[in-house]
Amino acid sequence: MIDSVNGNIIDGQNDRLKRHRWEKFNDIHCHCLPGLDDGPAIMSESLALCRKLVGDGIATVAATPHQLGRFEGCNEPERVREAVHNLNEVVKNNGVPLKIVPGGEIRVDERICELLEADKILTLADGGKYILLELPYQVFIDIEPLLTELAYMGIQSVIAHAEKIASLATQHQVVLRWLEHSAHLQITASSLLGDFGSEVQRAAWYFLTSGWATLVATDSHDMNVRRPRMRAAFERISNRLGEDLARLVCIENPSRVINGQDILPVSLYDQLEADR
Repeated sequence: MIDSVNGNIIDGQNDRLKRHRWEKFNDIHCHCLPGLDDGPAIMSESLALCRKLVGDGIATVAATPHQLGRFEGCNEPERVREAVHNLNEVVKNNGVPLKIVPGGEIRVDERICELLEADKILTLADGGKYILLELPYQVFIDIEPLLTELAYMGIQSVIAHAEKIASLATQHQVVLRWLEHSAHLQITASSLLGDFGSEVQRAAWYFLTSGWATLVATDSHDMNVRRPRMRAAFERISNRLGEDLARLVCIENPSRVINGQDILPVSLYDQLEADR
């Protein structure tokens, strides 16, 4: 059977583990470019990380170096696009079947809309539809005015690693307002597996089971502490919440972000399951 969304070959047998060997993921949050931020320092490290991504089942990855904040002025779009082009050449020449597309992890800043218009920061996959926003971990900032302004520009916001933002776990009404303003929550595969501690893990599963989180990404930086763990997270979600939800947040919605399509809400799949 062929998966209609991604063209993946799916083994028709009842062995889910065997079938999952064929899954191909899209990763919308990854620090894989050499020498730009806190990801790989040199090209050989980037190539090793790209091999690891492929081994984890990733077919396409959005390179999202930090922009603004402490990286103000360092990673402007042309530099990122050139780095992406160079890395694509290197992985191709080394037989690594991975496609890299440009993006950025944008520190929240009141100038974001004007910087987008001036091509000073990047949207995900350079597509103009989704922007990956990074919020401070400990200080709460209500970004509703920014979300409203971005939505007016036709840009939907993806909140990076929402489970690590301590204040969001208690700001339920604020999060719901953000979701009403074309915002989406991205959680990190490693967080679901407990790599960043039990508190972050609980928050990640809460956002997922509540239906608020619609995207899972690796946010990988290296081969060790922050390595890609998408396949393990996919398996864990499948076991706890069902394969349909795992496919939605790990495969279908990330693919939609990369391709500039609308993200499907988790509630849609809840309704489909209820109707069966």
